[in-house]
Amino acid sequence: MGKNVDLLLSYSGSKAAYAPYSEVRDLQTQALNERFQEQGPRIKLVTLRAKDAGITLIAKLEDVVPLLLPHTAYKSYPESFLTEKKWDRLTKWLGTVSAYPTDNIDVSEVREIDDWISACGDAGHFVSCSSGTTGKSAMLVASQQDLDFASRDGVAAVEWGSDIRTGDMRTPAGAAGAVAYTPRNAAMGMTMMGAFVNPAAKRFETGLPPLTIGSLTKMITLRKAIADGTAQPGEIVDFDAESAARQKGLDDAQVGAVEDIISKRSEKLYITGMWGALYPFAEAVRAKGYSAKDFHPENAVYLGGGLKRAQLPDNYREYVYETFNLQPRFIYQMYGMQELNTSMPRCQGGNRYHIPAWVVPLPLNKEGDALVPDVGAGKVEGRAAFFDLSMDGRWGGVISGDHIEIDYSPCACGNSSPSIADNIYRYSDLEGDDKIGCAGTVDAYVRGLS
Repeated sequence: MGKNVDLLLSYSGSKAAYAPYSEVRDLQTQALNERFQEQGPRIKLVTLRAKDAGITLIAKLEDVVPLLLPHTAYKSYPESFLTEKKWDRLTKWLGTVSAYPTDNIDVSEVREIDDWISACGDAGHFVSCSSGTTGKSAMLVASQQDLDFASRDGVAAVEWGSDIRTGDMRTPAGAAGAVAYTPRNAAMGMTMMGAFVNPAAKRFETGLPPLTIGSLTKMITLRKAIADGTAQPGEIVDFDAESAARQKGLDDAQVGAVEDIISKRSEKLYITGMWGALYPFAEAVRAKGYSAKDFHPENAVYLGGGLKRAQLPDNYREYVYETFNLQPRFIYQMYGMQELNTSMPRCQGGNRYHIPAWVVPLPLNKEGDALVPDVGAGKVEGRAAFFDLSMDGRWGGVISGDHIEIDYSPCACGNSSPSIADNIYRYSDLEGDDKIGCAGTVDAYVRGLS
């Protein structure tokens, strides 16, 4: 990847992973140029962005800003590729954002989107799709190297941000939920379980059918058809019946999950989930008469993601912690996004998300076309953009829809790496439709290429 990239990635799992920004900034700039020289010519969309901006060398952070891709770039395929099952065209689109040629993907036996994702994986292109419940799914291609690094570093991040340790031999438990399968999450989940969970421990099986990207795409398409009045009556009846069946299955699974965790209350647990699922799960456990006094004092929890628009009371965190007897040192929380390969662990002393040395923070103005002033000194806030130097299968630079506050000063926890305050919000949640300046140009590029 380049000597500076390799050096920064070698920090994973060591104290140097969260080094002060002043110690890694020059390394990061040189590493950005290494990634650009290596991947820029291979990723069509980056090549075009570089040509338009006249970028041939990354010598300072400002140089990489025109090369960052809006998170919407991974949703830029025409919807007709899915609805009309144009798998060859979708494969060509994937090639515009992939670091490796996609012409080795065999689509001859592909009938549905799930078949296409499987065919991509068979060819070494692991496509993780977002759930896309409010619109098109983002399709994020990764290599095996990406899956391996994300899994390995995920364990290291948990051990940095908590007292959860490899070999704890914990018992798994958690709320029942229907989560879309992605290769990245599956790889990380298996590695986490292998590190922290007793392989002989009983696992609760929800009995829920897998939530595939195909089923989600079908649901989104039909919702849109219902909204614009083009859905057939039979389709609506089938949709309502399927939705009711899924909800009943989820409700039944949640009852089973509650009974499962209560039956394991004396064991040292490894609880996983998101706030939107864990809060009602805790309510159901309390309704059965159980709370902190009934659970093991060294239970651990892995918390990923934000509220995802879930409406919860102000004390939702404390309520969950107190229900399952969770102590701060066994609580792992992180900030991350599907577009990145790396998670940022939340520290215990300052309750801030720390940015590892191989992830370059690039706080931008709201429009996403310039760095905010004083990057690298004190506190700055703006639109979250990052360059994840660990990315191999696609470009590591992304502009998100999040507003963040970064502090480059030492944290109360004693660590001096850049850290993000726990007050993250999405522009779209507060301001409605979120517009990133370069998104329209990028969308036009991709349509032209695919």
